[in-house]
Formats: sequence, C-alpha cells, structure tokens
Amino acid sequence: MEIHLNVIGILLIVLAFVHVIFPKYFNWAKETSSMSLINRQMMYVHTLFIALTVFLMGLLCVTSATEMVTIPLGRKISLGLGIFWIIRLFIQLFGYSSKLWKGKGFETIVHVAFTLFWVYMGIVFMVVANS
Repeated sequence: MEIHLNVIGILLIVLAFVHVIFPKYFNWAKETSSMSLINRQMMYVHTLFIALTVFLMGLLCVTSATEMVTIPLGRKISLGLGIFWIIRLFIQLFGYSSKLWKGKGFETIVHVAFTLFWVYMGIVFMVVANS
C-alpha cells in the first residue's frame, strides 16, 4: 500500500500546484467583479488554503507512507483522509450540475478523471486504515 500512498502523494502535490491557474482559467477577475471585496478575497484565500491542505496531504503521503501503514496513528490519519476523499467523491457526483461537463469533451474527461481519483484515494486510505 505504500506505493499507492506515494502515487497519491505525488498526484496531490501536482493538484495543489494546479490551483495556481484557477483564477485565470475560470476568469475570476471578471466573474468576481460584481462581488463584494470580502467575498472576492474569500474565494482567493480559501483556494490558497485548499491548495495548501492538498499539498500537505500529498507531502504526508510521500514522506510518511510507511508510518501511515504501520502505526496506529498513521491508520487513524488514513481513516480521516479516506472519509474526507469519499465525501469529496459524493460532492463530485451530486454537488455539481452535470450541465458543467456533459457534452463538453475536456470537461467530461476532467470530471471522469477526478471522479476516478477520488474513488482511488478513498479506497486506498480506507484499506490502509483497516489494515
């Protein structure tokens, strides 16, 4: 399972850095221009902290895979991460409208890829937690 945790760790670190392009890709300058200053800044700050959290999860997996598999605290952390990513999977499936991706090639690929990634992480973390 350690190899799976290492793979997840690398992918999470990459995902964290992908957050850097969100403001430009999603045209936040225009899209948020009608928002109040606090709401606009909360989007940026929350995105930064989501990216930081994802990065730290990835770093934990890359640097501490053995501990996550072999010690009780590591398995408890894995349980928490498994629950987190399973909830994220349900949000992916039921929280976003299919209008955002259905019939759109790139968006459909991204939707399916992230759905599979959330499934993979949920399974790996739950298996580690119960080992």
